[in-house]
Amino acid sequence: MLSSSVGPDTPSGSGPGLEVRPFRALTYRDRDPGHLARVSSPAYDLVTPAGRARLADADPHNIVRLILPQVDGQPQSAGASAELAASTLRAWLAEGVLVRDPVPALWLYELQPADGGPATVGWLGAVALPPAGSAAVLPHEDTYPAAVEGRRALLAATGTDLEPIVLAHDPEPEVAEVSGRVRRSTPTMELRDGDGVLHRLWRVDDGATLEAATRALSRTRAVIADGHHRFAAARANAGTHGGAGSDAVLALVTPMGPGGLRVDPIHRVVPGLPFDAAVAAAARGFVTAEVPVDGAAPAAVVAAARTWLADPAERGLLLSDGVRLVRLTAAAPELRAAVPTEAPPAWRDLDVVLAHHGLLQVLWARPDTADAVVLAHGLEEALTSAVERAGVAVLLRAPSPTDVAAVARAGARMPRKSTLFVPKPRTGLVLRPLAG
Repeated sequence: MLSSSVGPDTPSGSGPGLEVRPFRALTYRDRDPGHLARVSSPAYDLVTPAGRARLADADPHNIVRLILPQVDGQPQSAGASAELAASTLRAWLAEGVLVRDPVPALWLYELQPADGGPATVGWLGAVALPPAGSAAVLPHEDTYPAAVEGRRALLAATGTDLEPIVLAHDPEPEVAEVSGRVRRSTPTMELRDGDGVLHRLWRVDDGATLEAATRALSRTRAVIADGHHRFAAARANAGTHGGAGSDAVLALVTPMGPGGLRVDPIHRVVPGLPFDAAVAAAARGFVTAEVPVDGAAPAAVVAAARTWLADPAERGLLLSDGVRLVRLTAAAPELRAAVPTEAPPAWRDLDVVLAHHGLLQVLWARPDTADAVVLAHGLEEALTSAVERAGVAVLLRAPSPTDVAAVARAGARMPRKSTLFVPKPRTGLVLRPLAG
């Protein structure tokens, strides 16, 4: 769905920047790196059913029991899940599994990739929910109402931000300077996750540093990099539930550009679509051509797809059934006409927009629903899913961070789950109770 028309929520481009507040965090009492690795989790929307089972089995106090609660291994309704999470949280507090900080603080968060590349550094704080029309925090993706309601129910029942959203802010030299000073001290906690990413956090509660960090961040604005549903849930909870602390959301605020995040694509899989029929339908709107694959093994298909997508000279989309690869280029003018012409150029030119509005909706006549179009967060996952579901993977290039910011600042929305900003903070290291 396109949301580019001007209205009461369209950013005006004026007004204050980010308001980032210290808060009294909930953390695990045991901060041994091995324990933190066992009880923490990826973000809820990256946890598969099998992954959820592994995390829950790793430790009886793994945070997945709060963010994705289940009874007897079965998912519950939004209301039942929320109440189960709330009762589990109360029990952990009573048992001393989680402890509350005595004074408000911000947390500096560093994510060092396993390959030794540049670290991502940001500030974890309670970010005030901006008023309608503010450009302080801009979304760039559509959301599902049911998913928003599920997160809102969880937030209302637990009274706690269980995991942070991620914001990418405008460059600001003073933010980097303050962060650099803090990083020279000893971290409060650290762990290495299963992907080899080193997570290091510093609890910061001295007044001078807090003043410098919040002042510098107030001169910036941000785009939501991760957590559109949780941001919308926080807004909904503030409107329906209210109460102390409900006017803010837990967020990791990182710079846009150096020291910040990179963007990976989120691929699509259409189940139950024969590959030959999919290619024939796509040929009505694109120029199609086979992409050579050196061998029949799944790894060969992944390698060929990765090479093609990484080539800056190539353009277009890639289709696969897990065995063959077909490229789609040179979209026909009548297909491009399916992309809403009133949308800003930054939006119309995105591969994911052409895929949704042209390929999926027009040529394949598929609705944009969770069962008709399945998401995949990597090439291997997309190709495996295409095989298992007897369907077709639509492999996409990631938009650049500049593309994402341009869409957000134009007041438009990408299709749901268009971007995967990485690396991601680990869920469960720092929680934010709304009250107190």
